[in-house]
Amino acid sequence: MAASKIITAKSLKFFEKYLNNASPTGYEWEGQKIWMDYLKPYVDDFITDTYGTAVAVVNPDAPYKVVIEGHSDEISWYVNYITDNGLLYVIRNGGSDHQIAPSKWVNIHTKKGVVKGVFGWPAIHTRNRAKEEPPKLDNIFIDIGAKDKEEVEKMGVHVGCVITYPDEFQVLNKNKFVCRALDNRAGGFMIAEVARLLHENKKKLPFGLYITNSVQEEIGLRGAEMITQTIKPNVAIVTDVCHDTTTPMIDKKKEGETSIGAGPVISYAPAVQNKLRERIIETAEAHKIPFQRLASSRYTGTDTDAFAYSNGGVASALISLPLRYMHTTVETVHKDDVENVIRLIYETLLTLKDGETFSYFD
Repeated sequence: MAASKIITAKSLKFFEKYLNNASPTGYEWEGQKIWMDYLKPYVDDFITDTYGTAVAVVNPDAPYKVVIEGHSDEISWYVNYITDNGLLYVIRNGGSDHQIAPSKWVNIHTKKGVVKGVFGWPAIHTRNRAKEEPPKLDNIFIDIGAKDKEEVEKMGVHVGCVITYPDEFQVLNKNKFVCRALDNRAGGFMIAEVARLLHENKKKLPFGLYITNSVQEEIGLRGAEMITQTIKPNVAIVTDVCHDTTTPMIDKKKEGETSIGAGPVISYAPAVQNKLRERIIETAEAHKIPFQRLASSRYTGTDTDAFAYSNGGVASALISLPLRYMHTTVETVHKDDVENVIRLIYETLLTLKDGETFSYFD
């Protein structure tokens, strides 16, 4: 299957809609509805759980179960404190970057609808140039144009309201996708495209396929921890993002060398089952899919860890999409990499056999 035949105008329209929708950790359900609606023609059934993880299932009666997984949540902020003069101080919901906040527009989600605001910052003229104060979690604040705390509350804003950035999908130089929350709604998009291609190409798998869009990854892999107990899979292939380390101020000796445009990234880590990883590598080589390698130390920091160490041990592997500027509003990936991750998952699934154990002792 050639990469050029993967992303269609229809699927790109879905990707844009899915990315532009806010899906902060703990509030993922509207994004999940968009994702499930796109997948309806290509799957047999859906599973959802109490916290909002969505699973599209193909061949649900098969006893052998294979998961392909991404996570649906994006980083965000919570309103933490409202001052008497109507300014808002925040805490993180996930790994939100305080240094990019000043001068950014925000959407504050309330029962009355979205309230617009801005992260304010003192003008350069008023700051101490000899001792610049950098943005920190305790000094960044949001201005919603209210004169006092009472007006803030009348607008529907209260402690606990979740806050997202409104930045939307754009294409840079024809082949770079740019948006907030590519980490990791790109993963949700890619696994959805795998399901579409299997359906359109009339591929019948000898096992149940569980296309899983987990919640709450950004605060500790929680959605994956929950849904793996429900599915009880035999195999899990997880996709997430990793860093493009070729941009300035990143130490390759510490982070490794991976780059957008150079292909999917295959991880080495204790949670990654070696035989399954080698199957993925053999598949990439057989189909001439470019790939890169990345070594993790104790853990991958992705939902791979949650699946691998569940249910007595699940053969798990990680295929990552290289990304620039993670946890900013201008996260950037290469279209070719997106298509090649889809190809690699698709082709790997076609190699899997019913009942495979990936045992080291067979």
